[in-house]
Amino acid sequence: MQYKGVLTKMQTEIGNPIQYYLVFENDFIHMNQLLNKTLTINFLGYQCLNCELHKKIYRQGFCYDCFYEIPQAADWIMRPELSKAHLGIEDRDLAYEEKVQLKPHIVYLANSSNVKVGVTRKTQVPTRWIDQGAHEAIEIVEVPNRYLAGITELALKEYVADKTNWRAMLKNEIKDENLLEWRDTLKQYIPEEARAYFIENNTETTIHFPVLQYPTKLKTLNLTKTPEYQGVLKGIKGQYLLFEDNTVFNVRSNEGSVVSITVKG
Repeated sequence: MQYKGVLTKMQTEIGNPIQYYLVFENDFIHMNQLLNKTLTINFLGYQCLNCELHKKIYRQGFCYDCFYEIPQAADWIMRPELSKAHLGIEDRDLAYEEKVQLKPHIVYLANSSNVKVGVTRKTQVPTRWIDQGAHEAIEIVEVPNRYLAGITELALKEYVADKTNWRAMLKNEIKDENLLEWRDTLKQYIPEEARAYFIENNTETTIHFPVLQYPTKLKTLNLTKTPEYQGVLKGIKGQYLLFEDNTVFNVRSNEGSVVSITVKG
């Protein structure tokens, strides 16, 4: 079987384990069904996820021009405390910014290699946790806009990490943490404007990933340096494909790459 298309982040479905789908324009692959099969990935070029021109990808699946023009790539995406739609102030496109920023947002704790704090729209729970490879997570506050979530995350970053150790996550070098205790400890550091939105009575979410074998050493697949790669798929975690030879491939960081995937076995 051969598939061809533009890479976008894998879509997921809750299950035990999580179900993964790689979706192309005219086809999709249920990735869980490819475990223990040999995949050949060929890099064919680029296609911007916004303008769809065959231009080199700069960041987040967008070409250079689109990255610096479209609202989907503005600074407030990565730094939610910069959100201003609640003040009626436009960054790149106020209508888009109001649609995204003025929706319920969650500040959460997730444990993928270490406990970290993060922000996501409520509609992206638990997808965001899955994409980060977290095996457990818990919500801390639910606020009505992105700005409040951003300033809460900024305050809590003083006391807990905001980055995942992706190497430890992929090797499954993890330890269980009591996220309820973490949540209660961090409550005192929530900014006054967001304190009323603290979530008192909730439980941890546990996530199981479809992995048959974890890598022991990590070799990152770079499509521009290795335009053709072949390996046996042994697992999927976060947005990574894990192969038998310790090669790992980050699908999300390769959004906008045009590839063909051939399946054997």
